Amino acid sequence: MSVKIKLSLMISLIVFVLLLLNVILNEYSTGVNLRSDVERNMTTITHQIAADVKQNTSENEFVQTVLADNLKMASYSASEQLPHQISEITSKQLALVASRIGVSRLSVMKKSGTGYMIAMSTEPSETGKISATWPLRNLVVRDETDKDYQFWTSPSERSVTETSVLLGQESFYTDNKINYIIRCYMDSSALIDYQKMAHTTAFLDDMKASNPTILEITGFNPGLYRSNSVVNIPSIISSKELADLPIPFGTYDYGSVDEDVNSVQEAWRGKRVFRYTTVHHREVIKSFILIRDPKPYVVGLVLDKKPLMRLMDEQRTNQLYISAALLFIVIICSYWLSHILLRPVRMILWKVNELSFGRFDSSIVVRRKDELGQLAQRVNAMSKNLGIYMTKLKMAFEENRSMKEYLESFINHTTDAIHVVGLDGRIMQVNRAFEQLFGYTTEEAVGNVLPLVPEHLRDEEQQTMELLKSGKPLPARETTRLTKNGEWIAVSVTTSPIRDKLGSIHAIASITRDMTSRNKMDELLRRSEKLTTVGQLAAGVAHEIRNPLTTLRGFLQLQLQTSKLNTRHVDLMLSELDRINLIVGEFLILAKPQATRFEVKDIRFTLGDVISLLDSQAHLCNVVFATDFGQEECRISCEENQLKQVFINVLKNAMEAMPQGGQITIQVHRQERQICISIADEGIGISEEKIAKLGDPFYTDKDAGTGLGIMVSQRIIQSHQGTFEIKSKVGEGTTVLITIPLYRADNSES
Repeated sequence: MSVKIKLSLMISLIVFVLLLLNVILNEYSTGVNLRSDVERNMTTITHQIAADVKQNTSENEFVQTVLADNLKMASYSASEQLPHQISEITSKQLALVASRIGVSRLSVMKKSGTGYMIAMSTEPSETGKISATWPLRNLVVRDETDKDYQFWTSPSERSVTETSVLLGQESFYTDNKINYIIRCYMDSSALIDYQKMAHTTAFLDDMKASNPTILEITGFNPGLYRSNSVVNIPSIISSKELADLPIPFGTYDYGSVDEDVNSVQEAWRGKRVFRYTTVHHREVIKSFILIRDPKPYVVGLVLDKKPLMRLMDEQRTNQLYISAALLFIVIICSYWLSHILLRPVRMILWKVNELSFGRFDSSIVVRRKDELGQLAQRVNAMSKNLGIYMTKLKMAFEENRSMKEYLESFINHTTDAIHVVGLDGRIMQVNRAFEQLFGYTTEEAVGNVLPLVPEHLRDEEQQTMELLKSGKPLPARETTRLTKNGEWIAVSVTTSPIRDKLGSIHAIASITRDMTSRNKMDELLRRSEKLTTVGQLAAGVAHEIRNPLTTLRGFLQLQLQTSKLNTRHVDLMLSELDRINLIVGEFLILAKPQATRFEVKDIRFTLGDVISLLDSQAHLCNVVFATDFGQEECRISCEENQLKQVFINVLKNAMEAMPQGGQITIQVHRQERQICISIADEGIGISEEKIAKLGDPFYTDKDAGTGLGIMVSQRIIQSHQGTFEIKSKVGEGTTVLITIPLYRADNSES
């Protein structure tokens, strides 16, 4: 799905949600407003009904007053026309008087127990009736203006369904002249004239006809719900009692008695009650509102809810149609707007695709200055920079590839064995020279721990690895390694750490060089230099031997001439023979090839032997040896013959540097862990540029020199783990400083 469609759908979804919320809120607000309007209209209708009821009540009261006056006049006329004693009255007289005074029925009543009995009546069926329901118990309006008689009327009897229609009216009269009560009664036919004077409840029908939503109007007598009412009825009555009691006006077809009782009670407490309920399978709205004028009563109103719901349905449908039309318009507009907004994005996408294929030349045509236009400009700049970077990257890649091929060729074709070892001791990589030197194939070596270090050197190797891991640089060291066949080979090992991006050591690279050939070459060089030295010493040795021989010859001639044996002369001759033997022995030791063997020697004695050997030659050269060996032992582990060769080379160079003779100062002193040997002459000195070249093979400024003496001496001292240093100033002399580690019992084998 494209971004354009997604954006259009997102906008449409947001609008859809907003429209849906609008429909829901409109539905809710419409319902609330309609309910409020309905309740307000019901309140208005109730007050209109109350006004009509009030007017009808006033007119009924007026009719009651006129009717009471007429009945009073009729009763008074009847008392004048009837005998004073009830026993003297006849039915005929009653009928005649009733006809004269214009009442429907006329009867006389007398006391009978707690009630009153009709003694005689124009209606024969009423004669002899006794009833306590007649209003003779302070329920009538008494006329107290004249104490000679009493007159009262009972409330009018009205229809339950049409309370404005009079069913009948009765009155009671007595005075101090008669011993009975005159009861006059007018029925509806006799009250037709009065009926015309009073309103009927036809206005209720007119109101329901003008407003079809009004289903029922009912008046409730609040006196039915008070304990202190005129009629002794409990404050809460049962459903049957409410249904059996008369209703002041209206109908009660949509009644639910239990709920209406509670609603009337709430209305009586001054609260307007509105109920939404269902009666006779019909949804209705019922209201109960208290009216206090002219006397308190509750008006119940029942409205049909269906028109209200129909109005809400119509409004909901209209809202849905409008929302659907708006949503359709939004979808079309959002799709069109997305097409316009995403046009630069498509150009940028095209450019990104070009970049992904490595085409950096084409650019986006920018005509906008908004964020998308700025983005297009940045993409163009990025494309240009990427083109430059890619060109540089290709060049760097080619250089790296060439360098990699060169390094691989160098590593694989170098004669030095190279292998990389992880921190766990497992070999990670080897070259061909490693396979040739140690005899292991790449498959046998990679991923395995190989026993390359001899047993007696493993502790030393472990210490070396610890120093390397701690970050200390290590020089190349000559040691011994084991091949696959168990052969020991002399090698020179250079180790260096391999670090990752964070600078942590994760492997160690070792370059191993086979030193067998070089050691053989060094031995040949030492022998060659030794032979050269022997040849140079031959003249001195011959001179040194000639002197004792001359002495021996002289003493022997003397003894032949005297023919006597002089013991003193014999001792001198023996001493001279010992001297000759010593000189020849030292000369033979120096010239004879010997196996390399390190022994513990005192360096002072070794130097003394060399000085004795060169003493005669020094006398010939007018050179004097000045020694300072100190009193402390200077024991070292060495190959004495090699050290003598070093000292002979240094002393010979010192004597040759002083053609006019001079003094050679030889000092030996002991430091904490090493022996320092200083040999200083008073010769012509050496320039700085020549000092830098000393030790190079075949470099010499002597006519008969080989240029190997200093180089051999340096290697011999290095093999003894010492240092060889030359200091010189032209015209002042040269000093050679040699340091050799002091011998210790705990490292005697090192």
